[in-house]
Amino acid sequence: MKNIYKIRLILAAIVFTIAVAGFCKVFYGVKIFDIQFMPLIQRVFIDFSVIALILFLIVLGVTIFYGRIYCSVVCPLGILQEIVGFLKHKLTKKQCNKQINFPAKYFISAIVWGILVGGSSVAIRYIEPYTIFGSLMSLTILGISAAFIIMCLVLIKDRIFCTNICPVGTILGLISKVAPNKIYISDVCVSCGQCERNCPSGCINSQEKMVNNETCIKCLKCIEICPKGGIKYGIEPKKEKKFSLKRRQLIIAGTVIALFGSMIKTGTILKDKIVEKIKDVILPPGSGDKERFLNTCLNCNLCVENCPNKIIVKADDEYGAVHIDNTKGLCKFDCKKCSEVCPSGAIKRLSLEDKQKTRIAMAMIKDDKCVKCGRCVEACPVHAIIKENGQLPVLNALKCIGCGACKSACHFDAIEVFPIKEQKML
Repeated sequence: MKNIYKIRLILAAIVFTIAVAGFCKVFYGVKIFDIQFMPLIQRVFIDFSVIALILFLIVLGVTIFYGRIYCSVVCPLGILQEIVGFLKHKLTKKQCNKQINFPAKYFISAIVWGILVGGSSVAIRYIEPYTIFGSLMSLTILGISAAFIIMCLVLIKDRIFCTNICPVGTILGLISKVAPNKIYISDVCVSCGQCERNCPSGCINSQEKMVNNETCIKCLKCIEICPKGGIKYGIEPKKEKKFSLKRRQLIIAGTVIALFGSMIKTGTILKDKIVEKIKDVILPPGSGDKERFLNTCLNCNLCVENCPNKIIVKADDEYGAVHIDNTKGLCKFDCKKCSEVCPSGAIKRLSLEDKQKTRIAMAMIKDDKCVKCGRCVEACPVHAIIKENGQLPVLNALKCIGCGACKSACHFDAIEVFPIKEQKML
């Protein structure tokens, strides 16, 4: 049984290495981001595919049967917290802090999930673990600030973010309550308290021999640390239990449901209001239109980090999601990297053929600046620009996909590429 802790550590180390490598552009062969809980839910409902649904059911099934393994094996921000917590306890020699299961997490979750169901991902970007990790790895101010606050919480209260704040953890925790496989304390326990003092989620009461499997993140450290082998992970032997809902729990549940419903309406309002004052921008192929993309992009910046031409830039004050800056270069005709790496479906997964037919912008030739060199004609990958001898180049608007190849080739600032209202497949 003790080897299970080491196996969990190895799996977590592999996942974390892949996650860091993905953001550092080392490789993206194993798409670990495709099983991140929030992006996966987004992709199931936004850019549906059978594979996404199967992956979601696998993650859900594992949680239903085995508890919050996701939090200690798959979530990169959770693993980062574990690393910081490990270093903290190694350096200070202090034991873990006891925690309380605060009802506030249910209200936080109701707000965040309600707004998302209403159609806006704006709340998710500030608190969802995968998004925070991505923002941190891409060195955004938001990501660095959020990660700094969370790591400070780790230094003060260990994994309190996972147990009492994280909206993903709250949902997984509720599911884990019904999981048949749990962490439990067997009869050989001598109540030495080692497990309780070393539990990063503070979910063990060694005196009463109880484990709160809702907040337990299944790090399995208690199994490793127990000198008597009194901590078990599996199906707990049946004990006589009396189930009763307390009045306080009923009030909390009712309030949370009501709050969730009101937040759905709030999300709908936000979805409409948030796009009123944004500028027109060029979006990565597969993004649709600026309103849809702004309300679905998680701003994890994985596309920013993996764009080979570095033309996809981070959110700014004028547009709150990633977008293309064509002053930095062209969108490569034979590249669909952003479509491949986006885990949430905000950028739809296009085949290379479909990507090459997707109009993301529109070019315009400025006759007063054109010197008739013909560079744009040679550069256009879809042959949308033609030029007869001695004449000005002519753009066929029906063929132009707005990739910016002509603009990059022009040395005289004679071509402008401007945004369109909605991307279309030609």
